[in-house]
Amino acid sequence: MSDTLRITLAQLNQSVGDLAANVAAMLAVRESNPDSDLIVYPELMLIGYPPEDLIMKPALIERAASELEKLARVTADGGPAMLVGSVFIRDGDLHNGVALLEGGRIAATRFKYELPNYGTFDEKRYFMPGPLPEPVLFKGAMLGLPICEDIWHPDVCRHLAELGAEIFICINGSPYEIDKDVLRIDGVAKRRAIDTGIPLAYLNRVGGQDEIVFDGASFVVGPEGALWVQMPDWEESVVTTVWTQTARGSGSRWRCEAGEEHELAEHPEDIYCAMVMALRDYVNKNRFPGVVLGLSGGIDSAICAAIAVDALGPDRVWCVMMPSRYTSQESLEDAEGCANMLGVRLDTVPIAPAVDAFGDMLAPVFTGKQPDLTEENIQSRIRGVTLMALSNKFGPMLVTTGNKSEMSVGYATIYGDMNGGYNPLKDAYKTTVFAVSEWRNAHRPKIGLGPDGPVMPQRIITKPPSAELRPDQKDSDSLPPYDVLDAILVGLVENEKSVDQIVAEGHDRATVSRIERLLNIAEYKRRQAPPGVKLGARNYGRDRRYPITHGFRTG
Repeated sequence: MSDTLRITLAQLNQSVGDLAANVAAMLAVRESNPDSDLIVYPELMLIGYPPEDLIMKPALIERAASELEKLARVTADGGPAMLVGSVFIRDGDLHNGVALLEGGRIAATRFKYELPNYGTFDEKRYFMPGPLPEPVLFKGAMLGLPICEDIWHPDVCRHLAELGAEIFICINGSPYEIDKDVLRIDGVAKRRAIDTGIPLAYLNRVGGQDEIVFDGASFVVGPEGALWVQMPDWEESVVTTVWTQTARGSGSRWRCEAGEEHELAEHPEDIYCAMVMALRDYVNKNRFPGVVLGLSGGIDSAICAAIAVDALGPDRVWCVMMPSRYTSQESLEDAEGCANMLGVRLDTVPIAPAVDAFGDMLAPVFTGKQPDLTEENIQSRIRGVTLMALSNKFGPMLVTTGNKSEMSVGYATIYGDMNGGYNPLKDAYKTTVFAVSEWRNAHRPKIGLGPDGPVMPQRIITKPPSAELRPDQKDSDSLPPYDVLDAILVGLVENEKSVDQIVAEGHDRATVSRIERLLNIAEYKRRQAPPGVKLGARNYGRDRRYPITHGFRTG
């Protein structure tokens, strides 16, 4: 029994499948906080989240059970107890759960009740729901342990409250989406706390995992909805919260002393940080020495270069300019200016010899045919082959630079500018690219390793976008203005609206119908595109899963 509890919230990165690294990270936090009563780690901390089909390997389940037992034995030293998220088998069923490790043993386990099965989540593929959980008694406090999705519905918290829970500790693996931090606090956590009259500590993980990224931003809210603690976003953080028991009528209640209140990144810094962290963890966790990318003098490659420098530092970023006869002097100057501002290596590899060689090689079979999109795509594919050759020869991962607007309508060359290992802009519409470029030219992100000043010549942002694959080419020759295109795409992709609905909002019917057609026929390209970080609610791959072959049209 105690009138005071010191609960340490460990907002950590995770390595999916690397149990040894995750155990080492947990033990390091415990060793650094010997005066804590309880240390809490994020959802599935032991194996990493999300494990996807890796969880189907029996060897992983067995190793997780073994490592959890070892962690439990560590607590026999009388030091802090631990709340560790892991996987558990009960009666032949696999559960996503949390274990209280105390006094050298696994003192209690609780399983996730609400299994999310939408968007990026497909937990019903792997787990069985546990029963409605009961509170766990720990040093005189009744702890309710809802797990992530459990607090997005009222039933679990109400059930725990009815059984006497006094503090909610909710471990999470909640991926970043635009405005998700506001939704977590105001739309979910405060509602559960106010509804039950019980304070809630919300602990999230941080870091990138393939196409999703976790922003951290953990917090504690009181039973009246007040924000007691706000941990930072986009970085690991360990905070010890102090809880005291105070009288309340004939009973008592636990309150958390006011603690840190970090300001969270606002738009568009949050988007930029998501792209930086996702690329950083993808490159580092897959053990690439650095990245290489084509720097064309355009805005997409320029902001990708800036993201890469902020993620990895300038010494690990290699930019390559690959001019053709259609490349303007302006683009050459802007690419050089961008590289100088970022402090990265820039090499120039002209593609004219390869273009001419392909022309000569194909001339006999192209006889009688006029130059068209084919010749434009050959240039793009030559650039893709060149960059992949550098990646193969020297080891850096190729960064792909196409944005969501282009990927949506197929304005990208498969096996050309779509080549690469990762795309930071995959879920960023062109209007978002403009916004984050303007922001980065005036600000340095909180997690950035790049320069304080501008990262690209302003002309890159203001000049009309062009692929420069034919004389005087502009994107607007093939596509509507990007503000129009993106508004239509948001309707079609993010909101699943019909052509009629989008036309009713003031858009031209022929344009909307054309964009819907392009969106549908480009699906096969997107299936072959590299992974890229999820930013919104409907990214390609994890969220929006359309058949390549189908005949349905809305207009």
